[in-house]
Amino acid sequence: MLTDIDNNGKAAVLPNLSDPSLYVNRELSWIYFNQRVLEEAINPEAHPLLERVKFISIFSSNLDEFFMIRVAGIEDQLEAGIQKRTIDGLTPAEQLDQIRAMVLQQLSERNNCLYNDLLPAMQQKGIEFVRVSALSATKQKALSHYFRKEIYPVLTPLAFDTGHPFPFMSNLSLNLAIEMEDEEGGILKFARVKVPSILPRLLLLNSIKGFSDECGIIRFIWLEDLIENNLSHLFPKMRILQSHLFRLIRDADIEIEEDEAGDLLETIKQGIRSRRYGKVVRLDITPAMPLSVRKLLMKNLEVAERNVYEIDGALGLSSLIDILKIDRPDLKDDSFVPRNPIEEQFGGDIFKAIRTKDQLLYHPYDSFQPVVDFINQAAVDPLVLSIKQTLYRVGSNSPIVHALMKAAEEGKQVAVLVELKARFDEENNIVWAQALEDVGVHVAYGLRGLKTHAKLTLVVRREQQRLKRYLHLGTGNYNPATGKIYTDYSLFTVNEQLANEVAELFNALTGYSKHTGYKKLLVSPINTRQRIIEMIEREVEWNRKEKKGRIIMKMNALVDPTTIRALYMASCEGVRIDLIIRGICCLKPGIPGISDNIRVISVIGRFLEHSRAYYFYNGGKEELYLGSADLMPRNLDDRVETLFPVFDKSLIPKVMADLDLILSDNVKAWQMNADGIYLTIDNDEPKVNSQALFLTRSGCKINYVN
Repeated sequence: MLTDIDNNGKAAVLPNLSDPSLYVNRELSWIYFNQRVLEEAINPEAHPLLERVKFISIFSSNLDEFFMIRVAGIEDQLEAGIQKRTIDGLTPAEQLDQIRAMVLQQLSERNNCLYNDLLPAMQQKGIEFVRVSALSATKQKALSHYFRKEIYPVLTPLAFDTGHPFPFMSNLSLNLAIEMEDEEGGILKFARVKVPSILPRLLLLNSIKGFSDECGIIRFIWLEDLIENNLSHLFPKMRILQSHLFRLIRDADIEIEEDEAGDLLETIKQGIRSRRYGKVVRLDITPAMPLSVRKLLMKNLEVAERNVYEIDGALGLSSLIDILKIDRPDLKDDSFVPRNPIEEQFGGDIFKAIRTKDQLLYHPYDSFQPVVDFINQAAVDPLVLSIKQTLYRVGSNSPIVHALMKAAEEGKQVAVLVELKARFDEENNIVWAQALEDVGVHVAYGLRGLKTHAKLTLVVRREQQRLKRYLHLGTGNYNPATGKIYTDYSLFTVNEQLANEVAELFNALTGYSKHTGYKKLLVSPINTRQRIIEMIEREVEWNRKEKKGRIIMKMNALVDPTTIRALYMASCEGVRIDLIIRGICCLKPGIPGISDNIRVISVIGRFLEHSRAYYFYNGGKEELYLGSADLMPRNLDDRVETLFPVFDKSLIPKVMADLDLILSDNVKAWQMNADGIYLTIDNDEPKVNSQALFLTRSGCKINYVN
């Protein structure tokens, strides 16, 4: 324990905030988060049937990415002999052991949910998964004809023997390991066939010739099942002894030595290509795979036993997301049309709306269309002189990028910061960067060693013989697709103080400016951590004076040890703190004498909670910041992030009402206990589903399915 001097001059005992027991392991906290995602599928009352299947897909996709990035990094530490303990006291080996135990348990729960609950329930609703072997001979013949015509030409069987090297297998590939021999008998042979990812993994039988729509029943088969039942076409005059599915996950984190990378664009391209060749960090096999085949794969893929996962049933369940393509609205969420307040109040004139007052939208309850309209109108408005924007993840066929290209073609000055290092969006962003450059847009790739994650747009317009600057500042990406399913804030403003600092930031991103004197904006890696901690400490001082210290923070992840310690100290001083954290949280609430004034909840529901909001009571002079930054070392030290103040005091109660509604959620919210474990909230209050209430409160037009 430490000592300090209190206001009365007496020695006060302070807790040891470096005690590992006060922290949750970062990786295990993420696994707890993915468990909450899985629970959305397991809980029969959480969502309509096909939406529950969707959460199986999301859980599985999340887990793949976790292994590609996080587990791969810990494996690197282990191989390098690094024994440094995490803030919670675990070595790399201990983390890997706990990750494996937890993931194996989750995979068992996932499969139990899918095969014993969801698939039988789907069958009752007329949606079936069938095995090829269970079909009649006539239908199998029809499928064999389909296989020869549509699938066989795409397949490449690869032998493995003294004359054929062990075949390369790409990241996330699904494969068949096949043992066979000559029809006359003889030497055992081994081959591999990749299940091609360019073909649909789920084959809709109703669309295949020879399969009638029987009583409206929708039937699927797995692509690998069809391939496995037609291997004789690939290996004529061979006797197939057995075949077994396996799937592998490789290290997919691209490391870039920017000091040596003269052309960042080309370096990223090379990194994407090399991602296919990263070391294998997980090998999924079926339990029936014989030991001989298992050892052959482990040896040639250089995989340790800890990296092998036996999984019953289909492998790689992220493809189940395709189930939502079928036309069964009765088994999905009610659709809705978001409200467009700018269209309603200003007839869609975005510049008039912003001039009138600051406009704050809360997506997806408020339409994302005004963000697209902002760029579209700026592109063709003869009074607009220039547009500057940051792009992190924009999606395919982006209307915003097309608008920027149109603006350049119209002769406007357009400068765009395209973040090439946006993980798993690198290829997409390279395409857009080159397309923008082709029409004369000034494209920059950001600052050396830093990802640019800030969401900023600056439009300069000539009005009444002077220049006026319009801003869009957001918490989410410029992506209309995610704008329909992620909760995010958009602020439109003409505030001169913010415009000045955003202009300075763009100069730093595209030029050689070294500006660091941001007074209003919080900009990582310059001042975000420092300013957040200063505001936390300010609440401590207010609480000492008035006993009204109050902090609310909403984010995706809380990992930064320095910030956590500041929150612990504020709690010790009596400041009331509410944390709404969707994913990782390394802070433990409710520890007596440490964090008993801190509450942590996580909301997992229909929409991905993605907005970041930081509220400080400040003795009644409330301050609210929105923006792109979570409180993680990567966001505070290794990225260009912004948190922007909400100057219009009439907007602060609006956001506070949003936060209060989320904090009252007892349907989709989980609350963390002092041991770091999350439990659903069970109280006697009326049921509050915050996301459902946001839909009705915001005036969305909901298309109910009877």
